[in-house]
Amino acid sequence: MSAKSAPARPMPRLYLATPVVDDATALAAKLPDILAGADVAAVLLRLADSDPRTLLGRIKTLAPIVQNAGAALLLDGHADLVARGGADGAHLIGLEAIQEALPGLKPDRIVGCGGLHTRHDAMIAGEAGADYVLFGEPDARGERPSAEAVAERLNWWAELFEPPCVGYAASRDEAHAFAAAGADFVLVADMIWSDQAGPAAALADVAAALKDGYAAAGHSLTGRN
Repeated sequence: MSAKSAPARPMPRLYLATPVVDDATALAAKLPDILAGADVAAVLLRLADSDPRTLLGRIKTLAPIVQNAGAALLLDGHADLVARGGADGAHLIGLEAIQEALPGLKPDRIVGCGGLHTRHDAMIAGEAGADYVLFGEPDARGERPSAEAVAERLNWWAELFEPPCVGYAASRDEAHAFAAAGADFVLVADMIWSDQAGPAAALADVAAALKDGYAAAGHSLTGRN
């Protein structure tokens, strides 16, 4: 894993997690408009439990919509279904999961890693070949680090390492802070889908927060989205 070089980093981009999907048709109807309103780099598909055939059907329904919008579709787990479903990669939790899945996914697919509780874990994931590391997501009990701790971890990683870092933001303020701290991507999930203004408006608002946070860190927005 190489050290990060000096050039100014680009503005962070959005990484959108879906609701837990058991009806892909319903999400497919509204997803194009949501993705059209903001610069979304990737969509994380969270699937409700079912049999492999049903899961593949959901993935195949949504993958073309996401990819036609210029974003990558990653599965939350289910590394074994990535290729068959036409997805672009998988997001996996913990070092054991990523080390098990990497040989079957790389180099053609994206492999992201979360569940990294220490700096050492993050470094091992990066050295193993993770395409990004995620900081700040809720654990199985719904607990997560403070926004300040996540921002500190993002800043540490962004200053030292080449693979992108992703910050999980649970609010617009967190998205702003993580953009300022050095995140390459900001992952947003339930806050988008529960917003009374609707997901398209909520996502556009977070996109504006990323711009503001990036500018607040002293970066120029000239020539950037």
